[in-house]
Amino acid sequence: MSAQTFALLLVLAAIGMLVSVTARARGRATTLDFYLAGRRVGTVTNACAICGDYFSAASFLGVAAAVYASGLDGVWYAAGFAAGFVPVLLFVAAPLRRFGRISLPDFLGERFASERVRLVAVVIVQLVVLAYLVPQAVGSGITWELLVGRGVAGLSPYATGVIVSAVLIAALVVIGGMRGTTWNQALQFLLLLTVLLWLTTLALSAGFSYPGAVDEASATALEVPAPDGEGLTTTPDRLRPERDAVFGSPGARYGGLGQFALLTTLVLGTAGLPHVMNRYFTSPTGRSTRFTTVWVLGLAGAFYALAVLLGTAARVTIAEHAGTAPWLDELTVDGVLRVPEHALLALGRIHAGVPGLGLVATAAFAAMISTIGGLLLAAAASWGHDVYERYVNPRASQRQAIRAGRVAVAVASAVAAGVALALEPARLSADFPSVVALLVTWAFALAGSALTPVLLLAIWWRGTSTRGAVAGMVAGACTAVVLLAAGLSRGGGADDLGSLLLAPTLVAAPVATLATVVLSRVDGQPAGVTAVWLRMHGTAADRQVERFARLASRQGRQP
Repeated sequence: MSAQTFALLLVLAAIGMLVSVTARARGRATTLDFYLAGRRVGTVTNACAICGDYFSAASFLGVAAAVYASGLDGVWYAAGFAAGFVPVLLFVAAPLRRFGRISLPDFLGERFASERVRLVAVVIVQLVVLAYLVPQAVGSGITWELLVGRGVAGLSPYATGVIVSAVLIAALVVIGGMRGTTWNQALQFLLLLTVLLWLTTLALSAGFSYPGAVDEASATALEVPAPDGEGLTTTPDRLRPERDAVFGSPGARYGGLGQFALLTTLVLGTAGLPHVMNRYFTSPTGRSTRFTTVWVLGLAGAFYALAVLLGTAARVTIAEHAGTAPWLDELTVDGVLRVPEHALLALGRIHAGVPGLGLVATAAFAAMISTIGGLLLAAAASWGHDVYERYVNPRASQRQAIRAGRVAVAVASAVAAGVALALEPARLSADFPSVVALLVTWAFALAGSALTPVLLLAIWWRGTSTRGAVAGMVAGACTAVVLLAAGLSRGGGADDLGSLLLAPTLVAAPVATLATVVLSRVDGQPAGVTAVWLRMHGTAADRQVERFARLASRQGRQP
């Protein structure tokens, strides 16, 4: 049996398990069950599901790839992804759940009693979902390319991976809804964490030492494959132009402003990610969402610490084994990977042979399946509930509303796959340390620029008006898109300006905030805000709901 066949069988076995879980967890045919799992998801289960939703291909493959390719500068991705849940814990989670809606557009529409706010939010959510779906599809194609190495029906291996993952995940979401997706996401996160722990154990048992590896990798200038694919080229230091970059010092990818812009984009973007925020509506109470987020913070810290460690291990281990195996020589140029996203996959095969490759590939596909499932549900909620049920067919039955959500899932999956097929990851890899992490950053940029400022003001400032909310979302989205387009038109660029353009939240979020505040000041405090405020920030009724939830939980445990 060939290496590719064995690894593929392992992936298929994992997919079979996910299908089984989806079938067993399938909920009743109601919109509450399809979109929110009946709002009966427990704290730890929801925390694991959020991690499964959030730890995408950018987290599992992209963070290790960014560390592998650019050393300490790649750690900024891990820091930003993990720290993003701090503002969610402090400012967003509990008020969002207390308000008790289905999606972010639903929350904003009800908060301002405005259909215009709802529709603008729907459009932005769809853009964020698409921007986040595309890198997951790209990651699927890259993994299939290495795992199987063959296409079907005349397609390239990359195209085959994109299409297979799109069809499979859309089918799982259509069948299982939020309940099935929740259990799959929780199991997939546990698989991801287990694989990272297992791979770390293998690396440590083989003599890996993190301080020693950093010193070894920093002994010479940081090198990357040349654009023409022949030989290596050194990386200039963005902080100290007079010298080449080294692995263990900042400056291999970002200057001072670029590092700050990237962190700001990732931290603010988390609170505006629709597929992550929608999970908070599945918790029973506002109090439980806070405990859920505390769990997420702890799990995220452990996950990203392991990803950074393994990215460093890959940098030295792959170089040491270059020239010892034909399969590794095909992936490298003078001991450096052509595609940084192959770092964990190659590390798995080096330490555990073909089974290791299969296990890491299975975890990579699990990361993509989990995140894409959450994104497709977010798309379904915003189209099916916020558009179809309110405007297209207000008298829709439960069956019709769920059908509309399922159609939205299929359409979103097809569009994302089409965009991923049009991209050329190999060409982008020559300009950026990790294509998958870079593409996900753009989704964070759009969410953090257009949704997060308005969301925070809607929750914490009574004076936010309807016109202010619309202006803030439009201004933030337009600013982010224009800056991203400008950054791409100049080929990214290694200077601070190029880094800022490709992580534009540092500029776009203040623009959105200013637009919201100025128009809200002109309009004055909206009527009925006191009732909304009590609903978001806790009332006697909210505390009573929590007591009833605890009582129901105790009764459910009695024999």
